[in-house]
Amino acid sequence: MIFYDRTDAGRQLAAALREYAGDPNVIVLALPRGGVPVGYEVARELGAPLDVFLVRKLGVPGREELAMGAIASGGVRVINREIVRELGLTEEDIDEAAAHEREELRRREEAYRDGRPAPDLRGKTVILVDDGLATGSTMRAAVAAVRRLGPAKVVVAVPVGAADTCRDFARIADDVVCVQTPEPFFAVGGWYHDFSQTTDEEVRDLLARAAGTGSPVP
Repeated sequence: MIFYDRTDAGRQLAAALREYAGDPNVIVLALPRGGVPVGYEVARELGAPLDVFLVRKLGVPGREELAMGAIASGGVRVINREIVRELGLTEEDIDEAAAHEREELRRREEAYRDGRPAPDLRGKTVILVDDGLATGSTMRAAVAAVRRLGPAKVVVAVPVGAADTCRDFARIADDVVCVQTPEPFFAVGGWYHDFSQTTDEEVRDLLARAAGTGSPVP
């Protein structure tokens, strides 16, 4: 199955998450930017609040594609100590990378939340939503970061993902919902008719609508 766009994907994902509908303890956290249109539909169908959860990868100096950790919303920092040891990285290396990414994290927090505080996740059922899972590296960092904020349950939910990746998340999340796990997988965008980039403006608009401060939802 190919989803028409992220809105269509979000509605189908919401249908697979019906067991969480109407639960006042549920909050939907979307990974920007592409996860937000998906998360918006999930939150609307479940009757749950929507927010963003920002994660920035900390790349190894000179090999930025290799993650040595991540920083995330709420001041959380997750470090892969195995990578750090293997490559002989120092705390200064980590701090320098974190400082650079923290600036971008702060910029996006300000741009997306428009002054709204980050949600308190203690005791909540947190549904982490993205538009798909390929390697899942960003979502893994998000799960690790959310765990540190004291939720009762962490659910990973995506419309489409590589089968092996979705199975792997069963080890670190309390529930995993992948609507489609096609084989061969290749890339997330291949399973959408319209996979155009989600803009910062769209993210702000959807968050404002979800918070009840934006224009009416069509």
